[in-house]
Amino acid sequence: MFTGIIEEIGTVTAVARSGSSLRLSVRGPLAVSDANHGDSISVSGVCLTVVEQSDDGFTADVMGQTLAMSTLATVDVGRSVNLERAAHVGDRLGGHIVQGHIDGTSRLESTRDDGDWRVLRFSLPAELARLVVDKGSIAIDGTSLTVSAVSAAERAEQWFEVSLIPETLTATTLGKLSVGDHVNIETDIIARHVERMLARDAAEGSNR
Repeated sequence: MFTGIIEEIGTVTAVARSGSSLRLSVRGPLAVSDANHGDSISVSGVCLTVVEQSDDGFTADVMGQTLAMSTLATVDVGRSVNLERAAHVGDRLGGHIVQGHIDGTSRLESTRDDGDWRVLRFSLPAELARLVVDKGSIAIDGTSLTVSAVSAAERAEQWFEVSLIPETLTATTLGKLSVGDHVNIETDIIARHVERMLARDAAEGSNR
């Protein structure tokens, strides 16, 4: 489990593709400062398992399903990625509960600056729209953020916005995004549980 508070920006140092999977090496001195074989590290929102490590980086395997759902499918050497080590039990939860099990990707549609803040608008896949609410939590490339606006429910093209403070712009990769870039998104786990329970209740009700 993670909190969505990015600890450092890492750099991809090697990518070895093999069939439908790949092996990814990332430079991240802080991320591996106390890491062990088998530990989990969030790489731009994707929970990966350390299979090899050095003094300043680690290697992880990425399976086909993860590649199909995330931006890691197009990862290349030199890409900057957000890194976070798994949370310790008893730590303060500075962000929100983030599993590192992303729901898919979104496209950056527009940006606008509002003083020191920057507002980013992202596309929202229709199947995820009901899970994203104004003032709710969302993780973008592993970064815990608060939704500052959402499209009306009846719109054909769904979107959501987040407002980034200067610290987020400099401490994560989000400050360097350009319109058209894709990001990994993870909706709030509580919203997903509620949706599942409501769906089951509806299904059971229709069978009575």
